[in-house]
Amino acid sequence: MAADIVLYRWAGNWGPFRIRVPCGECTLTRDIICDALRHELRDVDWLSHWWRPLLRGGWHAPIVMVDGHVISQGSALNRGVLCQKVIEANARKSPLAGNVLFGKNDCPHCKRAKVYLEQAGMAFDYRDVVENPVFLYDMLARVKPLVGAATPIAVPQIWIDGNYIGSADALATTLAVSVQPVRGRAVSSLSPAG
Repeated sequence: MAADIVLYRWAGNWGPFRIRVPCGECTLTRDIICDALRHELRDVDWLSHWWRPLLRGGWHAPIVMVDGHVISQGSALNRGVLCQKVIEANARKSPLAGNVLFGKNDCPHCKRAKVYLEQAGMAFDYRDVVENPVFLYDMLARVKPLVGAATPIAVPQIWIDGNYIGSADALATTLAVSVQPVRGRAVSSLSPAG
């Protein structure tokens, strides 16, 4: 499955009406979509499909739709919005397979989760959400429907055999690993001394 990306431009002809000079914002939007598909979205499947934009609330070219939803109209496309919406659409249609750990390099809980997986002899795909925004959008699109839109999302976020596990502590429970308490864990400068 893939996301449908549709761009309606102010160009072309209809009956006696003819647009001879292409709209600058329409052309820029087309170029942004094409370049994003070659770079940030090159590994995300997609398919162009024409819809009637007026039925979806799109009325001012350039109109960009992803999976039938208008994500931009009337001005040059924000590249980040396009990437985020395509990745979210792809995440809804493509469940994760295997063992996946979304994290970031300086996160002690991510490091701990990696150790748990390595000690269990489990191969996993590590996806750094800071170094690669595609992984961040993918993680958020997968986790938010499971935990709720109002729940803050932290790393790591872990899947085992395609099943959502959650945090490093949840992984430890799943793998029956004894977690050693860390003095000062969850203590802030506002915590009482002790």
